[in-house]
Amino acid sequence: MVRRGAGGQERPGRPRRDRRGRHPSYHLAGRLVVAAAALCLAAAVPGPSAFAAGEPGPYAFTDGARSVAGATSTTDAERLDPGHAYRSSLPGSGKFSYRLDLDATSTTYVSATAVPAAGTAVAATDGLRISVQDAQGTPCSSQAARFGPSRSAHPIAAWGTREVSSGRTLCQGAGVYYVLVERVGARASSSGTWPLELAVVSEPPLNGTGATSAPESWNSASPEPVTGQAVERAGGAGFATASTVGQGVWRTRIRPGQTLFYKVPVDWGQQPNATVELGSSSGGSGYVSGALTLSLYNPVRGHVEEAYAGYTGRQTSTTLGPVPPVAHANRHGFAEQVKGMRFAGLHYLVVHLASQTADSFGEGPYGLTLRVRVDGTPQPGPDYAGRSEPGRIFEVTAHDRAAATPAGAADGVVALRALAVGGIGTGTVLLAVLGVWAVRARRGAEAL
Repeated sequence: MVRRGAGGQERPGRPRRDRRGRHPSYHLAGRLVVAAAALCLAAAVPGPSAFAAGEPGPYAFTDGARSVAGATSTTDAERLDPGHAYRSSLPGSGKFSYRLDLDATSTTYVSATAVPAAGTAVAATDGLRISVQDAQGTPCSSQAARFGPSRSAHPIAAWGTREVSSGRTLCQGAGVYYVLVERVGARASSSGTWPLELAVVSEPPLNGTGATSAPESWNSASPEPVTGQAVERAGGAGFATASTVGQGVWRTRIRPGQTLFYKVPVDWGQQPNATVELGSSSGGSGYVSGALTLSLYNPVRGHVEEAYAGYTGRQTSTTLGPVPPVAHANRHGFAEQVKGMRFAGLHYLVVHLASQTADSFGEGPYGLTLRVRVDGTPQPGPDYAGRSEPGRIFEVTAHDRAAATPAGAADGVVALRALAVGGIGTGTVLLAVLGVWAVRARRGAEAL
């Protein structure tokens, strides 16, 4: 800004002051201090989701999952690509088709997770079925998942496979395949549409010929539950947001109708096991059959096994049955819990508390303890002739191991507390700096 004095000579102009004679820098400093305080407060105060911890919420779909519509005819089926997750829906009746374009060497897995809304009426035999067929309609695989004794609406998942193997003759060539998903179960169940999550994974072939039969012997004795001090670790709301846990004792709280997701790093040659305990209630009476469900899924969200426990208001627990150590050759076994333990990676523990528990014992939340055991020394993995999609899904990384420790990836509440502390610390420093700047600005203004 330039002003002209007497004789037309130019001289530096002074910024205009306000009515009280304050320099503009005074107001700028004030605005910066207020902004810093607001940022500090925002960081220090958790959002609504933090205060809602422990309450049943919606299923957490994979971030960025593509939307795809199931077709009533294979002619109109949309393509699913390995390495991706998809959002779809499953009406009360009919088969819905999706397409796969596969090569002749990779094994492909497709999981389907149905997510009925809370309060949806379901029966023990109600659920979904997923199957894979070739272009001629030849079945490659089929599996059904049901709500079982819980009789409570919650996420359930089943998997389909196009497996390439020298011991098979069907579904071995390259070409078009179809994934069919349908509802199964009781007619009395709710006919409303269920949200659906689909995940596709490809597994490369081996370099050379692998074993053609599952190991004949393995330690099938029930392991002793892990003891020790419990560490707080809230569960996730879906496969994609599952909280990482390793061997140890973990605790949180759960409400009727809620489902918690955890993931456990399990390497080649290792055996996972888990026990879940539900704490006693503060009141109420009665008996809830199948109130507590503990399910084990492998890295491609393939169902391995599950366990149930009824509830009388007293503490109760249920334990998974023994499964074999992870081995590539387990796929040649006969039992589901053997075939499911075919690759290393993050295995999922899913805990559900039946919604009807609230009718007898109240809304809770209830104390929950998860005891995780991982036996065995990690072994070298198979010699794959290629890359999986998504990459490294059949590996246990150093990051996975670190996150599975008590000092690893903390639950959301702890993370928010850390963010709050960091926000307060950062805001305090920022306020101090701006305070000094403001004082200097005011002094400079007064000197003008």
